[in-house]
Amino acid sequence: MPVPKNKSELAEAIKNEFEKLKREIDSFPLERAKEKNFEGHKKDTLMSFHNLLSYLLGWGELVLNWNKKIVDNQDIEWPESGFKWTELGELAQKFYADYASMEIEELIERLVKNHGIILNLVASASEADLYDTAWYKHYPMGKMIQLNTSSPYKNACARIRKWKRQNI
Repeated sequence: MPVPKNKSELAEAIKNEFEKLKREIDSFPLERAKEKNFEGHKKDTLMSFHNLLSYLLGWGELVLNWNKKIVDNQDIEWPESGFKWTELGELAQKFYADYASMEIEELIERLVKNHGIILNLVASASEADLYDTAWYKHYPMGKMIQLNTSSPYKNACARIRKWKRQNI
């Protein structure tokens, strides 16, 4: 799917990529969720299926946090307090740790809920809010949402499919 250029394309991309991801999640053997056999988000590391979903939820929660801070007129430390854009591997490790104690079923439930909230955010935003106003530097809200939802969903699907080909 091409990069979304408007509100309807963004909503469609998020919805479609999440549906594909959910099918992959639903067919994953959850008893293997904590096995570290996926290539990690940080160089030379391995992660688990649980870590991969933690990563997706972490970015989804960041999107909602950024929006809340913008609405509340608060300063945002991009991408997250204590992290720079050049430290995304370390941020991924933080996401893994944030949700480490959560059972896989609860993590999936939270990811589904987060996806719904993000779709509601997109639905309630105007076209101008999404694509005509800079949210971070020159990136509009719609682009930042896409970069942290539909794009990682698509990447996660590819990782899960690759794992299934090699392990099932």
